[in-house]
Amino acid sequence: MALIELDEVSKVFGFGEATTLALDEVALSVEKGEFLAVMGPSGSGKTTLMNIIGLLDRPTHGDYNLGNESASRLKPIQQAKLRRDKIGFVFQFYNLLPGLNVLDNVSLPLAYRGMTPVRRAKRASDMLELVGMRDREYFMPSQLSGGQAQRAAIARALINKPSIIIADEPTGNLDSHDSKVVMELFSEIHRQGNTILLVTHNPELTRYASRVIYMYDGMIVGDEKTPIGQMARHARRIYFKKQRVTDSDIAAGVSAMLKDIPGKEITSKTKRKKATGRKRRLIKRSKK
Repeated sequence: MALIELDEVSKVFGFGEATTLALDEVALSVEKGEFLAVMGPSGSGKTTLMNIIGLLDRPTHGDYNLGNESASRLKPIQQAKLRRDKIGFVFQFYNLLPGLNVLDNVSLPLAYRGMTPVRRAKRASDMLELVGMRDREYFMPSQLSGGQAQRAAIARALINKPSIIIADEPTGNLDSHDSKVVMELFSEIHRQGNTILLVTHNPELTRYASRVIYMYDGMIVGDEKTPIGQMARHARRIYFKKQRVTDSDIAAGVSAMLKDIPGKEITSKTKRKKATGRKRRLIKRSKK
C-alpha cells in the first residue's frame, strides 16, 4: 500500500466570480522511500499540493490517505498530532526564530512532546552534529550564512524522526555551493529510508530524485521515473531551453546597448563619412 495516496483531490479558493481552482482532481500515489521532485511554473499548484500532503490545508473535494489513515477527514487536533509525528518541513526562507539560538530552534519541536530540556538539548546537539552544525549550536540565526541556516532548518525537520520530509524550494536562496551541500544532505536522508517530496524550479536538482512529476494549472501533466544521478528527460529539455538565446533576446540586448550610448556610435560614423567626402572634393579641386 502507498504511503501517500491522493484520489481526485481538488482545492478551490474564494467563491463566486472570484473562485480560483488551485488543484484540479489530482490523483497521486507515493511509495515509501521515494524521492519525488515536483516541478512546474509559478501558480501551477505545487505549494498547494504540498500543503495538503503536509496537513497544513484540507482538500475541497477528494480523499487523501496518509499510510492507513484517511487524513483529510481527521479533526484539526488529530491532524496536528499526525503532522508532528510523521512529517518534517523545510522551507525556502528557513523560518528560524530570530530570538532563539540554533540549539533552541532545533529542539523546539520536542518541547511540544513534553520532553525535558536536558533531553531536548542532547538530541538537538546530536542532530546538529549530523548536519555538520554542532560548532554553531549557540549562534543566533542572524550570525549564520544561508547554507548554515538551511542546514539548521533541516536538523529541526528531522528532530522528531519523521518518515516524510517536505522541502519547498529549499535551495531557492542559496548559491551553487550551498545548494549542493543541502541537496547532498537530502540525498543522505533519502538513503536512510525517508520519503522526500521536493518542490523546485531548478531542473538540475532532479538528478537527486527517483521520480519527477510536472504540474500545470493545478493538474499533474507528467510523471517520470529516472535513475538517481541523471537529469529527468523533460527537465533536461526545460534546462536547455532556458540556456538557448532567442532572436528576441538578441534584439533586447541590442536595444539596451543603444540606450546606453544613444546615437554616439552612429553620429561618429556619419561625421567620419562627411569628413572623408570633403577631403576627396578638396583633392580633386587641387588637381584641377
